[in-house]
Amino acid sequence: MSYESAIAIFPKLNASLNGVATLLLTAGFILIKLNKKDGHRWCMLSALCVSILFLLSYVSSKIILKGVHTPFDGEGFWRPIYYTMLISHIFLAIVIVPLVVRTFLLAIKGKFEKHRAWARWTFPLWYYVSITGVLIYFFLYQWFPST
Repeated sequence: MSYESAIAIFPKLNASLNGVATLLLTAGFILIKLNKKDGHRWCMLSALCVSILFLLSYVSSKIILKGVHTPFDGEGFWRPIYYTMLISHIFLAIVIVPLVVRTFLLAIKGKFEKHRAWARWTFPLWYYVSITGVLIYFFLYQWFPST
């Protein structure tokens, strides 16, 4: 495998990890609504692990590529949509890390009322970040690829 093909794997890998995290978050949400706490716990821990793998892969790709920027080639109507999504994604991706850590620590400590209160904010933000991570991949590499 060449260096170029190895590097080309990162966007697909990162989008796939975000997609899997989204599916696990969805399943975890459904399971807790069905009062299936063990399944919820497994899904949320798995989503955390997949998100950590994503973060390691994403940071590694930025280090290896020395911060190379992938331009967005969409025009007209799509540009403000893409950049609004990108800016909100970046901001919330930074904000979500301590929220996820806090929410998990409350669950681990058995403080479920506080966990539930924090999860009401953490879950939708984490979900948004996961979904928009996948959408950013599609915008950059599938729908409007650089030529």
